[in-house]
Amino acid sequence: MALLEVNEIHTFYGNIHALRGISLTVESGEIVTLIGSNGAGKSSTLNTICGITPARQGAVVLEGMDITHVPPHDIVKLGVTQSPEGRKIFARLTVRENLVLGAYTRNGGEISQSLEQVFTTFPRLKERMSQAGGTLSGGEQQMLAIGRAMMARPRILLLDEPSMGLAPILVQEIFSTIKRLNHDGTTILLVEQNAQIALSICTRGYVLQTGEIVLSGSGEDLLANETVRKAYLGEL
Repeated sequence: MALLEVNEIHTFYGNIHALRGISLTVESGEIVTLIGSNGAGKSSTLNTICGITPARQGAVVLEGMDITHVPPHDIVKLGVTQSPEGRKIFARLTVRENLVLGAYTRNGGEISQSLEQVFTTFPRLKERMSQAGGTLSGGEQQMLAIGRAMMARPRILLLDEPSMGLAPILVQEIFSTIKRLNHDGTTILLVEQNAQIALSICTRGYVLQTGEIVLSGSGEDLLANETVRKAYLGEL
C-alpha cells in the first residue's frame, strides 16, 4: 500500500476544470516530483491533497484512508503538511512564532523537540529566532516556510516551488536540505519549476500539462526523455 494515492481526481475553480483525472502515488521514503509549465495544475494538485481545494471527483487516499473531504486542519493532524508557493510566512511575527504556529497540533514538549530539529536543519533560523519573519532574506524565508511545515512532524511533506526567486547558490543549499530531510526519513512530494535539479534528486516524477499527467517515470528516465529535455530543460 502506497503512503499516498491520488486516484482520478477532478478539481474545479468555479467552472474552470483545473485537474482532469490526475492519478499518482507516493511510496514511503520517496521523493516524487511534479514538473510542468505555469498553469499545468501542479499547485492545484498539492492543494487538493491538503484539502484546501477538495476534488469534485476521485479520491485522495493516505495509507488506505480516504481523506478527500477531510478538513485541511485534520489532514495536518494525519501527517500531511505543505510549504506553499511564495512561502506565505507571517511577516510581523518572529521566526520562533512562525515556527510554533506550524506545531498547533502538538503539545509543549513535542514543540520543543521539533524546534530543535528545525534549528539543527537550519542553524540560521536559530540565530534569527527573535527576528521578524518579514526582515529575513528570501532564502531564509524559504527555510522558515519549510521549517514551519516540519514542525508538525509530517509523514509526507509537500513542497511547492522551494527554489522560486532564489539565487543559484541558495537553490543548491535548499535542495541539499531536501535531500537530507528525505535521507532522515521524510517522504516528499515536490513541485518545482527547475526541472533539472528536481528530476536529479527525485525517485520518480510526473509531467503535468493543462491539468493532466502526460508522462511519468524515474527521475533518470525523465531527464533522458527528449520531450522533457526540449520542453523543460531548454534544449533545442
